[in-house]
This record gives sequence, C-alpha cells and structure tokens, in this order.
Amino acid sequence: MKGHVFERSPGKWAIVLDVYDENGKRKRKWHTFETKSRRKAEEECARLIAEIRGGNYLEPSKLAFGEYLERWLTHMKSQVSPRTHERYSEIVRKNIVPLIGSVILTKLKPAKISDAYATALASGRRKGEGGLAPTTVVYMHRLIKHALAQAVKWELLNRNPADAVSPPKVERGTMNTYDMPQTAELVESVRGTRMLIPIVLGVLCGLRRGEIVALRWRNVDFDKGSLSIVESAEQTKEGVRYKPPKSGKGRAVALSPTVLEELRVHRLRQAEELLRIGIRQTEANFVYAREDGEPLQPRSLTQYWMKAVGKMELPRVRFHDLRHAHATHMLVNGVHPKVASERLGHSRVGITLDLYSHVLPGMQEDAASRVDDALQVALERRASKDVR
Repeated sequence: MKGHVFERSPGKWAIVLDVYDENGKRKRKWHTFETKSRRKAEEECARLIAEIRGGNYLEPSKLAFGEYLERWLTHMKSQVSPRTHERYSEIVRKNIVPLIGSVILTKLKPAKISDAYATALASGRRKGEGGLAPTTVVYMHRLIKHALAQAVKWELLNRNPADAVSPPKVERGTMNTYDMPQTAELVESVRGTRMLIPIVLGVLCGLRRGEIVALRWRNVDFDKGSLSIVESAEQTKEGVRYKPPKSGKGRAVALSPTVLEELRVHRLRQAEELLRIGIRQTEANFVYAREDGEPLQPRSLTQYWMKAVGKMELPRVRFHDLRHAHATHMLVNGVHPKVASERLGHSRVGITLDLYSHVLPGMQEDAASRVDDALQVALERRASKDVR
C-alpha cells in the first residue's frame, strides 16, 4: 500500500492512494486536499494510508451536506414529535442549507461550520435583513451536531466536526412577567370575558398553553380541589394532535378556593350556553372551548390573549409569561422549589432553579435573616439560663 501527491493547481493537491483488493488487483483512490504546503499534503496522504491499514477508511463521497440533512430529517420523523420535526425542517432548510448545504459531507470541517455561525449572526436572515439571534444559531449548532453524530453512526464520517466548534454565547434576557398587584389587575380586567378561565389557569396554576386547551371536565376534581394534566395540544401543519405533557408524564395540580370557584361558575355558564344550541355538556367537554363546545387551537388562544392584553394598561407579555408569573409568585412566597417544580411539570427541580434564578437572591436573603433570627433566639435563651 502506498500513495503519492501532486499539485493540480496552486493550493490544490491530488492525493492518490494505491489500494490492493483480496485478489491483488490494484485500485486507486483519489482525494483532493487544499493547502499551500506540500508537506501538509503528504501528511494527509500518510493519515489516509493509516486509516486504510486500521480499517477506518471511508470512500470518497460526493454526498453534499444538504442532501445528507434531508436523509437525516426523514430518519428523525419517527424519532420526534411532528411539531418538533417541523421545527427541525424549518431550521435546516431556511438557515443551515443556504450556508453550508453545498459542502461535501466528508469535507465539512470545524472551520467551515464556525464560519457559517459567524455569517448567520451577521446576515443570516432571509433576504439579508440582518443577523439571526444567538439562540437561533445555538439551535442550528445542536441540529448540526446531532445530524453529524448520526453520520458517524452510519459510518459516513469518522468523526464529528461539530464537536470541535463552540456555539455563540447566549445571554439570558430579563424575564418579563407580572407581579402580584398586576396579576390581580389582570384577573379583574378580564372578568366576564371568555379569557378569564385560560388566564386564571395560566397565572394561578402555571398551566402551559397546550395543557389549557386540552383540559377536559373529567380532569377536574371539584371534591379534591385539584385537576389532572394528562395531555397537551400540539399544533402542526397537519392540524392539532393531543399528546402526553411536555415532561412525558401527567401531574396533579392543587386548586386554590379562588380557582375552584371560577371553574364552578364557568362550568355552569358553559352548560347553559351549550343548551341554547341543543348540546348537553359532558365530562368529555373541554374546559376552555368555543361557543359550540368544540376545542380551540393553541394558536387561537395566543391570538385572543394578544387582543386582550392590547386593551389593558399592563405591560404586553406573552401568554406563556403568565406561567412564569405563577412560578415567581410561588418562590417569592416561600414555596419550596421542589414543590414548585412538581406543580409546573418540570422534569427536574434544576430546571426550575435555573429558569427562576432571578428570584433566588431575595430568597437567600430571607433565609439568612430567618436563620439569624433563630440563632438570636437560641442565644437569648442560653443567656437567660446562665443568669439563673
């Protein structure tokens, strides 16, 4: 086994490998290598020969990275939810392929990936209208790394070039949500409207948008004062599908007397509304639904929220930020992070602590003050005993 190099044009070298099969017949493998140094080309030739001897050699391929990504997306269709697959496809086709989709898969190097990230941050938006947000580029990095890891498993690559690339740093912005006075103002401002129940479930129970529109009356236990989150609505291009909650398992959420009363009133009002059009309310009916009892799409709830908040004097926040408000209220009022995590449906308490770290400094000050107060009481008791 041997090989040699020659310069085809300035900076471009041909690496020719002589390989012999089991019958002693010689076959030649051609590689192109870009460098200004003959020595580096010879080192690459030696590396390829070592791979052949070690059984790690991969045949030169003309498969472009963009073509490979389409194959990977087809594979991932059975691995993730339809909505997640849609998001993967969107990022791949709109953001990744235009930058490095034409690069041959086996020639995709860390430097090329890093340059793509820099371009995306500077001018990655469609029609050249500015750069992409760092969070989007980080998402791109995760997909590229995941896709190339699969290429290694399929033996299309020897190693993952994305492992040697660092994504851009994402600085966490300020979390916008409502404090308790604003929460009270919010609830009162929508009283008497169809938005009251979803807002109450969001800001006083911490439910996600998909969980709210998937909630049925059979999931509400008025006797125990709780509701069960057993499914969530996911909106895709094909329509709305119902799936297990985000954490993959259901959870029970205790209801305050305020929420219980609002749900009782709402259930009676909904039953009367349905009777007017000849429909009998059942346990299978959705808690928050259209006038005819049919379920609402998650995006419709977002649209109704934007219209409602636009009429208020409160800061404009996302509907999902009502969930953040509930989490903040719990932690500020001394609820243990583990309890808050279970109520919110986080898979780990660490997620709760990470998301709401802005609340922790005040909690730590309060904890330090309580410990100090307890110490002073103990010292005073000890001093009084010594006096006796």
